[in-house]
Amino acid sequence: MFENTPWERVCETIASHGFHGVEIAPFTFADYVTEIGGPQREEIRRTAERAGLEVIGLHWLLAKTEGLHLTHPDESVRARTGEYLAALVRFCADVGGRLMVFGSPRQRSLLEGVDLKAALDFAAGTFGKALGEAERAGVVIAFEPLSPAETDFCSTAAEAMRLIELVDHPNLRLLLDAKAMASENRPMDELVRAYHPWLEHVHVNDVNLLGPGMGDLDLGPLFDALKEVGYDKYLSIEVFRTDPGAETILKESKAYLDRHL
Repeated sequence: MFENTPWERVCETIASHGFHGVEIAPFTFADYVTEIGGPQREEIRRTAERAGLEVIGLHWLLAKTEGLHLTHPDESVRARTGEYLAALVRFCADVGGRLMVFGSPRQRSLLEGVDLKAALDFAAGTFGKALGEAERAGVVIAFEPLSPAETDFCSTAAEAMRLIELVDHPNLRLLLDAKAMASENRPMDELVRAYHPWLEHVHVNDVNLLGPGMGDLDLGPLFDALKEVGYDKYLSIEVFRTDPGAETILKESKAYLDRHL
């Protein structure tokens, strides 16, 4: 959302609009987190702290990487992917985060010759290579159902739960994203009530790829359901269009959230 704005300015701007945390897309610092050294990691964390922000964690985990894929039929590719997820866990913990959002549609979609059952087994094994590290670091991987327009692997909350239940590890949990939920046959509030025991994180956005309240998507039922089930973690704004500018997106999104919460 901030494009090439320096990290210090990013944090100051987010805090100035009344937000409490920030998700980091690792590629905004380097193509691979293994290229980010200890002193830089410390400075990323300290810069957020100086602005009064918590680094919630990471998203867009595999953007800009090559040769990584969650459900690849080649075991060596899955092994590299699992090892890189473990490296992401360490980076997340080093910058003060506790959460990794796994969306990465391009690096999880079904490849030729791989059916859904095989893909679920492959994904479970890939995550398994990083979950021990996640448990030691106190980091949760939140798996994000994405719409069928973005991926053909786990494009509903029910399908994502198949993977989470297959893995059966406390550090792999569920993320619900408003834009993705809008593509489902079940209403957002029903999804929250059905899956809240596994719910770790929520993205609030609009199907027009902007922030909450910047389009026609009514998030009131989502907020009501989250209150009803006692959800007490973050709501995070994830946008894919930057044309209004970061300041406008933050201001309008915050105003909409304040009216509902």
